[in-house]
Amino acid sequence: MEMGKIGIKFDLHNDLHIRDPQDTDYGQKLIGNAIILMDKVGFEQFNFKKLASAMDSNETSIYRYFENKHKLLLWIECWYWEWVNYLIDINLRNIEDSEKKLKIVIHNIVNASTESPLTSYINENILHKVIIKEGSKAYHFCDVDKENKSGFFSSYKFLVDRVSKIIKEVDPKFEYPRMLSSNLFEMANNQIYFAEHMPALTEIKNNKNKYDQLEHALVLFVDRLLNK
Repeated sequence: MEMGKIGIKFDLHNDLHIRDPQDTDYGQKLIGNAIILMDKVGFEQFNFKKLASAMDSNETSIYRYFENKHKLLLWIECWYWEWVNYLIDINLRNIEDSEKKLKIVIHNIVNASTESPLTSYINENILHKVIIKEGSKAYHFCDVDKENKSGFFSSYKFLVDRVSKIIKEVDPKFEYPRMLSSNLFEMANNQIYFAEHMPALTEIKNNKNKYDQLEHALVLFVDRLLNK
């Protein structure tokens, strides 16, 4: 991660893009519009023709940045995980207490949708909606093993590993820190999705307090599982 004229720039896997969209005005516009359009029509109905129309551009220019829409979704997903990792970095500074660190991590996982002036071309609130609705499609994918070997999911795996180490700090005898860590991330997205679309699968209510409800539930799960 580095700071520049565009604000925050994350170091994402080079094979995710043909040209890094973070480096140009057009690329930033592409990402911003792709997130908005994906939220509006869904990943299945999303394509580069519709994106070009939304940008008042052409498909050829988009293909100079991304090989296909799967790579674009995966790039957006990896940017999001780097963003969550950045938030955790900032908020864990000077925090020594392990239990407090884990609660801060949970808060950042749940509330990563706060908009930031450091990322003016990305609306984090809309991005979060896309991750909740479409994010799992980036790795629930037939070529996931090949892409995993290529390192495409390193941002997510690094983040899960980081949180698992904090879990071990809280309870060194806990046997499943990676499982709990990855489930915190997956539950944070799935439970909001269930609240919005399949309410019989969750106790989270789809109202203005749903993120507070979710954070409370995740903290409760962690408290009950870890022998502190």
